[in-house]
Amino acid sequence: MLGIVSATLVIGGVIVLIGVVLAANILGSGDFVMRNLTQRYLGSLPPGYAASKTGFRVYALLVIAIGLLFASFGIAETSVNAGIALFALGAVGFFVLSLLAIRGEIATATRKP
Repeated sequence: MLGIVSATLVIGGVIVLIGVVLAANILGSGDFVMRNLTQRYLGSLPPGYAASKTGFRVYALLVIAIGLLFASFGIAETSVNAGIALFALGAVGFFVLSLLAIRGEIATATRKP
């Protein structure tokens, strides 16, 4: 394996692992991140869609999709078909989850208190 190809596979795997840990709330990691990051004001910005359980899960799945995109390049070196399939899965997931996140952010921003 070439160095950069190995690196993309490792980076993608780490990103997928982080997304899975957050989405599955392993050892309370998702709750910890929500409590200490997504539910707090960021400067003048109030908490958004990621402050909800549904929004947080969408963003965690988006992290997984990004990791799949990275990992697909490393997989493609040994199996082109598997790499293309993984890339397609990550790209479609990224597209759909981005739309869901944008829709959720708009709904959160326009909601009247």
